[in-house]
Amino acid sequence: MQANILVYDVGSTYTKAAAFHLDRGRFTFLGRGQSPTTLDNIMEGAGKAEAAIRAQGVEFSDTLKRYSSCSAAGGLRMVALGYMPRVTAKAAKEVAMTAGARVMQVVSAEEPLDFRREVLQEINPDIILLSGGTDGGDETCVLENADMICALRSRATVIIACNKYAQRTVAEKFDRGGVQYVRVPNIMPTIHELNVKPAREAIHEQFIKQITRAKGLKEFRDSLADRTVVPTPGAVLLASELLSRGSYDHDGVGSLILVDIGGATTDIHSALPELEKLTIEERGLVINNEKQFSYRTVEGNLGLRVSATGIPEAVGPNAVIRAMDGAFGVTPDEVLSFARHLEDCPEYVPQSEKEKSLERAMATCAVNTALRRHAGYYVEAADPVMGILAGAAMGRDLRNVGRVLCVGGIFVHSDPDKATRMVARCFEDPGISLLPLKEPQVILDRSYLLYAMGVLGKHYPDAALSFLKEYVGAAEE
Repeated sequence: MQANILVYDVGSTYTKAAAFHLDRGRFTFLGRGQSPTTLDNIMEGAGKAEAAIRAQGVEFSDTLKRYSSCSAAGGLRMVALGYMPRVTAKAAKEVAMTAGARVMQVVSAEEPLDFRREVLQEINPDIILLSGGTDGGDETCVLENADMICALRSRATVIIACNKYAQRTVAEKFDRGGVQYVRVPNIMPTIHELNVKPAREAIHEQFIKQITRAKGLKEFRDSLADRTVVPTPGAVLLASELLSRGSYDHDGVGSLILVDIGGATTDIHSALPELEKLTIEERGLVINNEKQFSYRTVEGNLGLRVSATGIPEAVGPNAVIRAMDGAFGVTPDEVLSFARHLEDCPEYVPQSEKEKSLERAMATCAVNTALRRHAGYYVEAADPVMGILAGAAMGRDLRNVGRVLCVGGIFVHSDPDKATRMVARCFEDPGISLLPLKEPQVILDRSYLLYAMGVLGKHYPDAALSFLKEYVGAAEE
């Protein structure tokens, strides 16, 4: 059986590749390989990753099609300018969720114009998300921000995603000022609705342009079947959304949680397809609900390498010690020292059983904290002004979720039973959080294939969905 599909993931450190055979709408996984990423010549690292698969005895078809995701560019720096602070922040995070952008700052009309100007000058963003005003609502703020951007002669690409009645005037200002821009529909056309897909696609296009220019990926991109590159976090999320929701012709598996823990962040993503059946009125105001199908939170201070000290700082070193799966006599000072060492030496691999247990404990604390920040909660005290009763459920409701997908090096390289237990412990005592009522099934992406299915799902949704169901043990459902 020859490989006729190859999917790369070009990371900052390693380039991975996964080979598949596609026949009659079904994927068969044949092998995976990796090699250090060669930033001076991406093709070299990709070729070595492919050679690692060939060394396993996998033959490649003459009709081989190549696809890819990429995180080597690190993500576009994005500043969001809007009208209301909470609405702008929410919209910006939703827009950036799968597009390959990092939200560096969210600035509202409440901030003085001088402050907004300083933010743009200091961050020097690649993307400016210019939002503000529902359709037919405020125009003053977005026009003021447009004048400021022109005066700064910003080199950023501006995504005009504001009140549709102000967009033509804003575009005319940018034409006269020589500012690059892309017009998309308003990201918040009404107070009940977010429309982020067009803005995401616009940012994704800028992501592709950046990595082609900054990382020398043009030749690599031209070798791909679709000549495009999907941001890696977006590819993983697309896989989880496909598995949860299903395709046009086939049902998915329902609600799920995705845990993605890396060296810098711990990301939690939940996909709840039942929420798509709600009416606009049932969803409520955009500003205070988390009732969209797909929702992601990123904890930038909870990582296992470059932000390792953020974990004991968030939960306390004693909490890390209690989470260890063995009695090693570790002291709080040792926890802090180990975290600092991981930050200083990101390539370090724990050697002793004590260090491995300590790393798993840090991961447990990071996931536990991130889950509780992602999930909703039961209100402890009544708020007569807002009309909220004690015991009411607020925020993201994960009580009916039955599966948790886990992505990250800690899950690949740890003993599978210990890695599974590491995550399962986070659901044992939900407290006031709206976490699953029954202990969910924990599924480890040990072959690192979710990114590949996310990429392939754009072209072969039914085949990718079928493969994912088998991968997570849900083929019979």
